[in-house]
Amino acid sequence: MYFASDNWAGAHPDIARNLVTRSAGFAPAYGASDLDKAVEARFSEVFERDVAVFFVGTGTAANSLALTAYDRAGGVSFCHREAHVIADECGAPEYFMGGSRLHAVDGPLGRMETDKLKAAIERFPPAFVHGGRPAAVTITQATEVGTVYSLAQIEALSTLAKEHGIPLHMDGARFANALVSLGVSAAEMTWKRGVDVLSFGGTKNGCWCAEAVVFFNPDEAKDFPFVRKRAAQLFSKSRFIAAQFEAYFADDLWLKTARHSNAMATRLAGHFTTSPNARLGWAPEANEVFPILGKGLVDELKDKGAVFYAWPTPAGLDVGPDETLCRFVTSFATTEADVDGIGELIA
Repeated sequence: MYFASDNWAGAHPDIARNLVTRSAGFAPAYGASDLDKAVEARFSEVFERDVAVFFVGTGTAANSLALTAYDRAGGVSFCHREAHVIADECGAPEYFMGGSRLHAVDGPLGRMETDKLKAAIERFPPAFVHGGRPAAVTITQATEVGTVYSLAQIEALSTLAKEHGIPLHMDGARFANALVSLGVSAAEMTWKRGVDVLSFGGTKNGCWCAEAVVFFNPDEAKDFPFVRKRAAQLFSKSRFIAAQFEAYFADDLWLKTARHSNAMATRLAGHFTTSPNARLGWAPEANEVFPILGKGLVDELKDKGAVFYAWPTPAGLDVGPDETLCRFVTSFATTEADVDGIGELIA
């Protein structure tokens, strides 16, 4: 019963088959193949406008390079205090930005609040050389704690960013999970709400190793080929990333897999809600579930084969000394039997 991360799941069979299909023969390298170009065009169809797409191998690379593209000397980029970019990427964004900083902003359940972001940005007047100057805002959709920004929340943050002349970046490692949770189109959740650049994730949702940086204004991506190359993310056989995305988009596979993993999370949350031995920290909105369990139950579940992580307790959540906040993540490969097995153990 594997709930440690959707990164633990393998590749979807359709994607694996397409990699094999596309592995034969010869094709131009470094993104120049017909397949690369066709998949880039498919991204424009998905987002309902011409976009500039750059394949990379990891989400860390996508986030770091997207922020680097808009960086400026003394730059400060603003993110939620628990966001992946600041908590789980080993300083990679700051490294690629050449010393620019990430500044943490508060907000409940993984989402920045507009008033707190406004106060944070105003701490760095652009003309005050000693403090640095605002460079970007980045949000995580779905968030690190399994919640989702509403369209109105995204638009409010974007409007604030634009008022200060800086772009809005979206970390979409679980983009599809957030999208199906809101029940909207990819365009509605991004550029129509004012998002300037997106880290589009496929790895967590059934791909082998496929991420992309998507610019909604291609004119802003003119220097990005050099940013990507310098960061060692220009793959010679990039058609193998393209092959994954080709299968990912075919027949809306990416949305089907996301709906399945979200449904499994909802089913799992139901077991924690009805069990006398567990309670939810908050309701899941995508494919991550955060129950509060007694420490003895945590050990018992692990002894019986459940794989999951204890999780740092966010501010404002009441977790007793004999309790542990845990994270369970579902994926396209999670089965009802896996979920119900947890339910039986905690009943």
